[in-house]
Amino acid sequence: MRVLVVEDEKKVASFIKRGLEEEQFTVDVAYDGEEGLFMAENNPYDIILMDLMLPKKDGLTVIQELRAKDISTPVLSLTAKDTVEDIVAGLDIGSDDYLTKPFAFTELLARVKALVRRSTKDRGAEIYFADLRLDPVSHKVWRANQEIDLTAKEYALLEYFMRNPNQVLTRAMIAEHVWDYAFDSFTNIIDVYVNYLRKKIDRDFEKKLIHTVRGVGYVLKEG
Repeated sequence: MRVLVVEDEKKVASFIKRGLEEEQFTVDVAYDGEEGLFMAENNPYDIILMDLMLPKKDGLTVIQELRAKDISTPVLSLTAKDTVEDIVAGLDIGSDDYLTKPFAFTELLARVKALVRRSTKDRGAEIYFADLRLDPVSHKVWRANQEIDLTAKEYALLEYFMRNPNQVLTRAMIAEHVWDYAFDSFTNIIDVYVNYLRKKIDRDFEKKLIHTVRGVGYVLKEG
């Protein structure tokens, strides 16, 4: 899951980013409303954490502009204001949930996971391809009913493959969806992680699922 954190307080942003990465999320950070709006418009995110008191463009305006452009990414508003009027204003403008500052990370994580579960219900709780099964809530993966232990990045990579089966995914597409905004596309790290994933997903099975499309990228397919 890829998260955008829009927060101008760098210590708070760093705290959230570090905590979410430990929970296997890929996290981008923007420090003002204009940057946050640009990133949200140009990158695919599973959830956005939006501080409402931001420089350059406030969080409510950013949310309103995203919704006006039919960007429906779930938004968790982070606010120091806790009056009913402020909360209602945020929800009316398009926020999906809110959390007042200061907050415990455990509560933030619970809210994030709840929004992720809600947004994935329409796609089904579990994802299947061939004899692969992936649970996006528990972050567990099985092949032929055998559980496979993956690192956070391996899991994110496999989830992207499984949400886009039989489609050739270029290295640029993989970088955009699985790595963060600051990813250096000139490294071979994508090829390295695909190789790691293959060893765990394909090595002990006769039928190989992850295939190389020479000069282009990779594809998850049968045969």
